[in-house]
Amino acid sequence: MKLCICGGGNLGHVVAGFVAAQCKYEVCLLTRQPERWSQELTIEAPDSTYKGQLNGVLADACQAVSDADIVLLCLPGYGIRDTLLQIKDYLRPDAAVGTVVSSTGFFFQAMDVLSTKQTLFGFQRVPFISRVIEYGHRARLMGYKESLELAIERCAHPEVLRDTLSDILRTPIRLLSSHYEVSLSNSNPLLHPSRLYSLWKNWHPGLVYDRIPMFYEEWTEEAAELYIAMDNELQTLLEQLPVHKGSIATVLDYYESTDASSLARKLRSIEAFKGIASPMKAVAGGFIPDFYSRYFTEDFPYGLAFVYRLTHEKGIPSPTIDKIYEWGMRMIR
Repeated sequence: MKLCICGGGNLGHVVAGFVAAQCKYEVCLLTRQPERWSQELTIEAPDSTYKGQLNGVLADACQAVSDADIVLLCLPGYGIRDTLLQIKDYLRPDAAVGTVVSSTGFFFQAMDVLSTKQTLFGFQRVPFISRVIEYGHRARLMGYKESLELAIERCAHPEVLRDTLSDILRTPIRLLSSHYEVSLSNSNPLLHPSRLYSLWKNWHPGLVYDRIPMFYEEWTEEAAELYIAMDNELQTLLEQLPVHKGSIATVLDYYESTDASSLARKLRSIEAFKGIASPMKAVAGGFIPDFYSRYFTEDFPYGLAFVYRLTHEKGIPSPTIDKIYEWGMRMIR
């Protein structure tokens, strides 16, 4: 089995190194910066340290994907379309092409770019919480998921692909019935914007802050209320789409909370979220929001955007989503 990882970010490092360390699969990496990579990746995990030997680190799409059984994109939303266009002419007809997280528009873009016969798959949430320590050499796997949810389209035997991916990631995987169930997430596309809006809804040019708050460890009840309100609007949208009821758990259920106060406490307490600062940059006299960070450039135009558009297409009232999405898009323009 040959696996090609596309993308050299946090998840690209950890997934490539973790899978290669199993020695059951040939793993290569497609990246724009192959010269910065070692053939051996070290992955520090809570339970062990893994060392994975890559079969190739390549910038050439043809060499990277032409013999791959599975192509796995570990990319931000803004990198998906360009990469699909780069690889589409070299994919084997029977190769499966997928993404580690689907909420940044993978299925919508892949269905537009790739052959109508190409098997597609995508996870609802990322399999690992990941951080690069030394680019191209060492990364940290900060947290596992107990199980994963997966959507597969255009595949004669989806259970076989599901079982293969479960073996690759060493995690049980539940197969969902529709790509909507992974594309429309109440994870990052709602989680991050709710916090960003609560932090900086009153920001204007010239306003400078004297400190950088922690993104999760200082999560407020206001941000939790916004998150719950956005999720309620998403759940109403899901009732109008071909998805199974409960396929996307409410944020209160997912985080084992009952209200905004308990949700805020829960988010502040998650160990893997600790130490993450809010996206800001230094200026004279203090700090301002960094509107070029991926919290803004990915989660608004390539995450929340799909929820926003579908609520409007379906005529679903979404005042909280509208307010936060439109604010975020103004900030990044």
